[in-house]
Amino acid sequence: MGKSDFLSPKAIANRIKSKGLQKLRWYCQMCQKQCRDENGFKCHCMSESHQRQLLLASENPQQFMDYFSEEFRNDFLELLRRRFGTKRVHNNIVYNEYISHREHIHMNATQWETLTDFTKWLGREGLCKVDETPKGWYIQYIDRDPETIRRQQEQERKKKQDLDDEEKTAKFIEQQVRRGLEGKELEMPVYTELNRGNEEEKVAFNLNKGASTSVAASSKTSSVLGQNALKMVEGAVKRKEAAHSSGQHKEKKKKSALDEIMELEEEKKRTSRRDYWLQPEIIVKIVTKKLGEKYHKKKAVVKEVIDKYTAVVKVIDSGDKLKLDQTHLETVIPAPGKKVMVLNGGYRGNEGILESINEKRFSVTITIDSGPLKGRRVEDILYEDVSKLA
Repeated sequence: MGKSDFLSPKAIANRIKSKGLQKLRWYCQMCQKQCRDENGFKCHCMSESHQRQLLLASENPQQFMDYFSEEFRNDFLELLRRRFGTKRVHNNIVYNEYISHREHIHMNATQWETLTDFTKWLGREGLCKVDETPKGWYIQYIDRDPETIRRQQEQERKKKQDLDDEEKTAKFIEQQVRRGLEGKELEMPVYTELNRGNEEEKVAFNLNKGASTSVAASSKTSSVLGQNALKMVEGAVKRKEAAHSSGQHKEKKKKSALDEIMELEEEKKRTSRRDYWLQPEIIVKIVTKKLGEKYHKKKAVVKEVIDKYTAVVKVIDSGDKLKLDQTHLETVIPAPGKKVMVLNGGYRGNEGILESINEKRFSVTITIDSGPLKGRRVEDILYEDVSKLA
């Protein structure tokens, strides 16, 4: 085998070495060239191309240092934002991941001598929140993206609007209760003294509302008395039925006002939907194809919910953990008899048992088995508003 053969062991070893990371002291930032050993670095420093780069740098060294510093800062912050978001993380973890890229800007070419100096500078410039602990320096990215700020403001506005609606409803119910109590205080019973003019006269009492207070039985013939008594009984029965129906009607009216308020409140709860639905410990299905066929249509368990719209899920088959947006997930409908959780609407957060599935209306019927609404049967819950519990 020839010395310069492409498939010789030495040529293969050289290619493998050239792909990996090498020692920092044998790297030339100006030429962006990595040497494998001290002899190679010495030869590179004596080369004509390196000497030309040094002449260019000697004309304006500050400009080159500013350029490398800006590139290092932008790449470091982009990695921190994309990989860790607004989580609090150790600065050395981010730096180790940054330098794993072979073409990264080395810190010895920037204005910062150490990683600690760079971390303090990020805190002074307001780009990150930094704090020192016995384990080292921790950093947290401050997201100032206009789209993120707009979304946060919209969420706060929605929350404030919901609180205002709840306060208005509470005041309205309080006013209704106060009016009802005031009406009851006005309807106090009136007591009168019982007087009888003739001691031989019989007194009859009718306790029904609207009926006559007393009926005097006159001393006439038995036939006339029987007819009058029959007429009196029929009239009393009619008045009793009329009074009973009117009393029921009034009671129904009084109840209907309160029932109407409760129905409106329940209807509002049912229709109060949110644009986020993720909950911990529910089973979801990954629907995005961006992660490849390995995870497409796979089921996972939600372990943690981040900022309402993002979740850390654990794939059931492989055990891998992924960070996904809710648009890349969908709910899972189990077989009847299994436990589920309501994710949206007025019964949001309640657990229940799946009773039946209506495939024509894309909805399910459940029975709530926890909380104050235990035992209540809820029908026509959409597929996307309920999911299987882990």
